[in-house]
Amino acid sequence: MTGTLYGLGIGPGDPELITLKALRLLQAAPVLAYPAPEEGDSLARAIVAPHLPGGQSEIAIRMPMVAARFPAQEVYDWAAEEIGGHLAEGRDVVALCEGDPFFYGSFMYLFGRVAETHKVEVVPGVSSLTACAAVLGAPLAARNDVLNVVPATLEPQVLAGLLRDTEAAAIIKVGRHLQKVRKVLGLLGLLDRARYVERATLDEQRILPLAEMEEDSAPYFSMILVHRRGEAWTC
Repeated sequence: MTGTLYGLGIGPGDPELITLKALRLLQAAPVLAYPAPEEGDSLARAIVAPHLPGGQSEIAIRMPMVAARFPAQEVYDWAAEEIGGHLAEGRDVVALCEGDPFFYGSFMYLFGRVAETHKVEVVPGVSSLTACAAVLGAPLAARNDVLNVVPATLEPQVLAGLLRDTEAAAIIKVGRHLQKVRKVLGLLGLLDRARYVERATLDEQRILPLAEMEEDSAPYFSMILVHRRGEAWTC
């Protein structure tokens, strides 16, 4: 029998936000795979480190943490081959994904390669979207609100078009696009309704109104939440 690849959503950073199912699979699998920068430690592995039983084989999927599709796509080809070798030998593999595997998660690229030849199961996790709302203490949307998830990487005119009539929005992938997003929200009269969350659930978590942000850029793990009424429960 061949092994199964499990894509584990491990949450946004707090080790206690891993699900019971993900924890069980994590501790039972003989092989552990996780994304990592070209140099240095893996955040995904650090999140689950308190739960690791020891003795597992590990596959560090090291790649440039940039938006370009190459050479990252070549790295995923290599990782799929490495993982496939273990699966062919009957060993289950757990692949870690921060947040949820299918909410902008990098696991989707492994899934697309491995699912054609092996059994793959996705275990959902607490997403950055829900984690940011929780630490902010602000519901994302209510009643008939439409929630838009908008990448900050879009061109200003596209951002403006998506946000102009929005009732609620989560702006992701902020990074070096922070000032562009601030300008667009200011022009739309939404700057005072926008709140910034950085590294949600981690010790270095940071929360403040976007209008008070003085920096020109933000970390990758940051998000801006906007609600036109200010609070979702407001009529």
